[in-house]
Amino acid sequence: MDFSLSDEQRLLVDTVRRFIREELAPLEDEVEATGTLSPEKAAAIHAKSKALGLYGMNIPEAHGGGGLSAVETMLCEEQFGHTTDILIRRAFGNVYEALLACRGAQVERWLRPTVRGERVCSIAITEPGAGSDAAGISTRATLDDAGRWHLSGHKHFISDGLVSDFFLVSAVTGEAEGRREISLFLVDKGLKGFTLGRDQPMMGLRGTSHVELWFDDVVLDAHCLLGERGLGFRMAMDVLGRVRLAQVAARAVGKATHVLEATVDYAQQRRQFGKPIADFQMVQQQLADSAIEINAARWMVLHAAWLLDQGDTRAARDAIAMVKVQASETLGRVVDRAVQIFGGMGYCKDLPVERWYRDARIYRIFDGTSEIHRGVIAKSLARRGASVFDVNR
Repeated sequence: MDFSLSDEQRLLVDTVRRFIREELAPLEDEVEATGTLSPEKAAAIHAKSKALGLYGMNIPEAHGGGGLSAVETMLCEEQFGHTTDILIRRAFGNVYEALLACRGAQVERWLRPTVRGERVCSIAITEPGAGSDAAGISTRATLDDAGRWHLSGHKHFISDGLVSDFFLVSAVTGEAEGRREISLFLVDKGLKGFTLGRDQPMMGLRGTSHVELWFDDVVLDAHCLLGERGLGFRMAMDVLGRVRLAQVAARAVGKATHVLEATVDYAQQRRQFGKPIADFQMVQQQLADSAIEINAARWMVLHAAWLLDQGDTRAARDAIAMVKVQASETLGRVVDRAVQIFGGMGYCKDLPVERWYRDARIYRIFDGTSEIHRGVIAKSLARRGASVFDVNR
């Protein structure tokens, strides 16, 4: 079992880390203060990232992407956690693997322009009455006699919706063998009956829009159906699994690492009672606990990614459920300890600690709450026993 990185992988991680430090970190305070990233600066970091081959790295080379393995993608995603969500999106892209299901004319209309950074895509699954219950959606698409789909419904909390050019929309398309049939559609912004709702204000994630979408009998051509009819739920779960591992778990590890680095530096510099507070055992325990938990979550991320690379999707699904809980809750504990160690300054907007605290809270909620994933884990245990999680099985 070899845990070492190749020279190419080390170069990749170093390149991403340096790009974040030199190009993105200087923009973080402005984004936090204004709640926006100017189109000019967004275009600049996109161009620089693309020139280095850092845009759409998770997509196969055949479609213009970086062709990274799942493990290599997670190595990069951990580094992404060291900066702000909106800067990650604009610099590195948000190209969902579900777009690889594009066929024929769909490839040139939606997939490849997205990989090139010419179009921006968002996933539209969440509804007011169906958050973690992705199968409980009420948005519907009906087929007319001319072979066109008519889409009606309401989505919300759609990240990056303000700047997205099109959306992956889940909708009920009928009943099959007594079960609801769900399909995925490629829906361009600007279609008649498609209304972009308000940008819903959030506690954290400044700069990233979270909008409502309204569909009032939006007419879609047959080629707007992504993949096969009725397979939308499975496709959505597959893409959300990748999102949970990359954009939640791996980034949570990176963000927690970033917070811990700053906390250690502060603890070594801050003096009380004539010595650095890092010399006090209670502070040392908090720092040590953070380091232990971060590294445990990191290896869980890489193991789940390795399972994906081996094609073991069932085992990967269970592993992702576990690491989604572990990494998100680790981040919450690490940043809470940071606020405590920074003391009053941790609660003050003069330092970024309070922003990290606000940003961290959503990780235990989006893409499936901790409670939902604990339920998934428990059901796997009940069906197949504790050995289902044994890596030596």
